Amino acid sequence: MDGDLSSSWDSDDEYEKFIRRMNPPRVVVDNDSCANATVIRVDSANKYGILLEVVQVLMDLNLIITKAYISSDGGWFMDVFNVRDGDGNKIEKEKDLDKIKNFIRESLGEDSSFVPSRRKSVGFTPSSDHTSIELTGTDRPGLLSEVSAVLTDLRCNVVSAEVWTHNSRAAAVMQVTDEETGSAITDPEKLSRIKELLCNVLKGNNRSRGAKTTVSMGVTQTERRLHQLMFDDRDYERSDEDSRNEHHRPKVTVVNWFDKDYSVVTIRCKDRPKLLFDTVFTLTDMQYVVFHGNVDAEGPEAYQEYYIRHVDGSPVNSEAERQRVIQCLEAAIERRVSEGLKLELCTSDRMGLLTDVTRIFRENGLSVTRAEVATRSGKAINTFYVRDAAGNPVDPKTLDDIRQEIGQTVLQVKGHADHHKSPQESPTRFLFGGLFKSRSLYNLGLIRPYT
Repeated sequence: MDGDLSSSWDSDDEYEKFIRRMNPPRVVVDNDSCANATVIRVDSANKYGILLEVVQVLMDLNLIITKAYISSDGGWFMDVFNVRDGDGNKIEKEKDLDKIKNFIRESLGEDSSFVPSRRKSVGFTPSSDHTSIELTGTDRPGLLSEVSAVLTDLRCNVVSAEVWTHNSRAAAVMQVTDEETGSAITDPEKLSRIKELLCNVLKGNNRSRGAKTTVSMGVTQTERRLHQLMFDDRDYERSDEDSRNEHHRPKVTVVNWFDKDYSVVTIRCKDRPKLLFDTVFTLTDMQYVVFHGNVDAEGPEAYQEYYIRHVDGSPVNSEAERQRVIQCLEAAIERRVSEGLKLELCTSDRMGLLTDVTRIFRENGLSVTRAEVATRSGKAINTFYVRDAAGNPVDPKTLDDIRQEIGQTVLQVKGHADHHKSPQESPTRFLFGGLFKSRSLYNLGLIRPYT
């Protein structure tokens, strides 16, 4: 019996590869049809997760998606993306346009696998370069400093790391090397010691919520993994205190369009980089398929609309499921919101640098809400978002003291994040070639809330 099932799965996979081989993805880049953006059209044989893969490529190329039109009903995927470069301009250079086309084609090739893995590592492949450490636990002031100190004491060098905090929870994906060898840590006793000590730090005095440390030699797609870690840690569950801050939250609705068996998800929130990736990844990771969609992020507010079904073909079919989709999308949007003062550090890399910098933050009463740590050509290039321990803006005198201790030219202030503007009413949207507002479908009786 198991053999028959395995053969069936193998044959389905081979059939899909055959279809993709016979119908290779077509990518067209157009700089003429839109005055202020480069238009990318992608046509391909459809497969679950393909939308996420294309959005991932555009994100990795640091392109800003200002509009998107999504259609993947049936066996074909036909999407249009209006994109700009990091400076807000059209992509004009021929080599950059070719790079976009080639990357998308490669990502949709016949051997591609689009579905987000629920394994410990996403896209796991053996690596001798570094050891990957995944952490989740209760957030508190000084946590990153304590984690960094443990790694330094164990002679582990942090090559890169990304840290998110949300709803009193913290998650991190860190790549470290052994100080002696400069490569991945292979000693089982040392790996076990790392896990034990980091888990103790993450638990702190909070025994009501768990802490988790995973160590592996492999490669992960960091941002996908951070979303999964925080989702698994249930950061989308809100406390009574969080419920009192509803006016600061993204506006997410889910209603059923019963005539077409779709659930219609609409999102309104302040626009920011990588927003589309975060929402598409969350829906895909929760096992939903986006059949049609429309995205507009040309103004300060982003509007997203998705027509979805579960992978089993059903729309959202209960109030509990509807609330869970709303909560998880809200959390996915908020996790990457950079609250606090943005500080950038650039200096020669050395063992213990992250420990020293975060210790100075902690000693001056600062809390890190988000961090990105990278090493390029011997240089440490780190970004920190910080507030004081009570969650308030950083005192200018404290900031001056910190910069004097670390180095005025080493630590630069890049400004304050502002993420609490009131959402504005979204303009009329396009879908299926016609004009409508989402609420008009409700008024006409084509969609309805759950009862």
